[in-house]
Amino acid sequence: MQRRNIFAGIALAATATLALAGCAGGSDAGSGGTADDPYGLVEAGTLTVCSDIPYPPFEFEGGDNGTGYTGFDIDLLDAIAKKLDLKLSVQDVGFEALQSGTTLANGTCDLGASAMTITDERKKNIDFSDPYYDSLQSLLVRTDSGIKSIDDLDGKNVGVQQGTTGESYATENAKGAQLVQYPSDGELWPAIQAGQIDAILQDQPVNLEHEKADSAYKIVETYDTDESYGFAFEKGQKKELLDAVNGALKELRDSGDYQTIYDTYFTAN
Repeated sequence: MQRRNIFAGIALAATATLALAGCAGGSDAGSGGTADDPYGLVEAGTLTVCSDIPYPPFEFEGGDNGTGYTGFDIDLLDAIAKKLDLKLSVQDVGFEALQSGTTLANGTCDLGASAMTITDERKKNIDFSDPYYDSLQSLLVRTDSGIKSIDDLDGKNVGVQQGTTGESYATENAKGAQLVQYPSDGELWPAIQAGQIDAILQDQPVNLEHEKADSAYKIVETYDTDESYGFAFEKGQKKELLDAVNGALKELRDSGDYQTIYDTYFTAN
C-alpha cells in the first residue's frame, strides 16, 4: 500500500513536471522565438519576404541572390539577411492583402517589402520598421497627350494601383478624372501603352523607370506627399525580428553599404 502511494507520488510529480514544461513551451511559441530560431521565422534560418512584383526599381525579376528577384527593396533585404546570418526567400503576393495585414497574419511570410508607405491607417494592422526610403507621387502621361498637370485630368482615365497612397492622392486631387484601379504596376504600364488609360498616378521612382524605358512617356508633375517606406510585420507578433531588422538597417547606413545599394537604383533625377 505504501509502495503504491510512493509510485503514485512519483507519477504525479512527473505529470506536473511535464505540464510545466508544456506551459514553458507554449510561452516560447507565443513569443515567436526559440533558442534555435529567436525570430520565430516561417522557415528557420530563412528570412521569407512577401512582395508585390513587378514594381521596378524596388522589385522585379532577375538578380543573382538566389531568390529569382532583385530591386532596391530586395537587395537591401538581402544585405539585412546576411547581417542576421539568414538566407533570403521572396514570394510574389498581391499588394492589397499585404498592405491590409492579411498576408502577414496568415503566416505566409516574415515581413512585407513592397515599397509600402508608412501610414497611420496601416499601422492599425501592421508594425513597421524604421523608414528606409522617402518617396514622391507623380503623374506619367504620353508626351503627345496634352496633359500638363493634374488639373488637366477632368474626363480622363487615370490608372492607379489599388490600395496605394497614389490612389488616395488621386481620389483627393484628380478632380473630374475617372480612376481605373489595377492590382499592380505590371498591369498599369501595359494599360497606358495600349491606350486604355490616359495617365498613371503612382510613386515617382516607378514612373521614372517607365520614362527611361520609353521616350513616348514623361512625368509631368511630382507631388510631395511626405511619404516614407517601411518593411511591414505582423501586428504585435514579430518584435525580435523587427528590432533585429532595424539594427541591421542602421548598421548598413552607418557603414555606407545602404548608400551603395541606393546609388545602384536611383540617380540625381
